[in-house]
Amino acid sequence: MPPLSAPSLEDVRAARERLAGTVLRTPLVRLNVDGPAEIYLKLENLQPIGSFKLRGAVNAMRLAGPLRLAGGVYTASAGNMAQGVAWSARQFGVPATVVVPEHAPETKLAAIARLGGRAVKVPFEEWWQVLTQHGAPGFSGLFIHPVADAAVMAGNGTIGLEILEDLPDVDTVLVPFGGGGLASGIAVAVRALRPEAKVIACEVETAAPLTAALAAAAPATVDYQPSFVDGIGGKRVLDEMWPIVHRLLSGTRVVPLAAVAEAVQLLAERHRVITEGAGATPVAAALSGQDVGRKVVCVVSGGNIDVTKLATILAGGVPQ
Repeated sequence: MPPLSAPSLEDVRAARERLAGTVLRTPLVRLNVDGPAEIYLKLENLQPIGSFKLRGAVNAMRLAGPLRLAGGVYTASAGNMAQGVAWSARQFGVPATVVVPEHAPETKLAAIARLGGRAVKVPFEEWWQVLTQHGAPGFSGLFIHPVADAAVMAGNGTIGLEILEDLPDVDTVLVPFGGGGLASGIAVAVRALRPEAKVIACEVETAAPLTAALAAAAPATVDYQPSFVDGIGGKRVLDEMWPIVHRLLSGTRVVPLAAVAEAVQLLAERHRVITEGAGATPVAAALSGQDVGRKVVCVVSGGNIDVTKLATILAGGVPQ
C-alpha cells in the first residue's frame, strides 16, 4: 500500500464544489451556557443522514466516477459512514454493503437498511482488520475507507472552510477523534487559512488511542472498552494515519463518559439539539475546565443516538 497523504487546501476547495447542492452547509451557533470560553456549535447532526460522514462519502464516490462504482461499494463502519456510503450509493444506483462491528447500535443499523444498504455484523477484531487491511476477501465492489482516504478527508475538510467563514477569529476547533479523518480534514483547511488556530482531538477515557500514541510518540494499543459513545474511539491509531494526525493536530482532550452524557443532556435541554455521544464529546471537553482557548468551535459530528440511550441520559443516567 502506498503511503497515505493528507489532502491539500486545493483538494478541500474542489471537494466543496462537488458537494454543492447535495451536502448541507450547516449552521454555527453560540452555545447558551456560562462557560470558560465563547463556545460555538458546528451542527453536523443536521445533515440528511444526521452525520458529517456524508461529506467524505459523497466526495470519494464522485471522484471515483461511474465506471469504478459499477460493481457497487462497501465500507467498514460503526454506523455513520455506513449511512453516508449507502445514501450516496442510492444516488448512483449501485449496491452498498457495510461491515459493522457487533456492538453497532440498532438506530444506525436501521438507518443503513432504510437507505438500501446491507449490513454484515462481525466481531470487533474482524471489523478492525477490515480497516487496517483496507478491505476484506468475500466482498465485491469499491472499498471506501471511512478514515484513511484522501478524498474522504477532503470532503470532511469542507467543515473547516465553513467554520472560518462564520468565525474568522476562532482560536480552537474541538473535533471528535475516531480514526482521524474528520480532524485531519478540518485541520488541513484551518492550518492553511488560520495557522494560529488549533485543531484538537477529543476522546473518551474508555477509548483514547491518540492520547496514548502522542505519549509514546508512535501508535500504541489501548484497552478499548465499548460504550454508548460508539462513533469514536478504537484500540489503536491506524499506522497510515499516524504521520498525518501527528503533524496536523495540536493535541487531545480526554473526557469521562459521565461528562459526555451531561453534554448530550445540555444540548437537548438548552438548544433542542439531539446528538450522539461522539458529537457531544467536544462540548464535554470545552466545558471541562481544560484549556481550550477563548473562541472555541465544537464540531457536533452526528445525532444518530438510540432513543433508549437518549432517554436514559435525559433522565440523568449514563447508558451502560
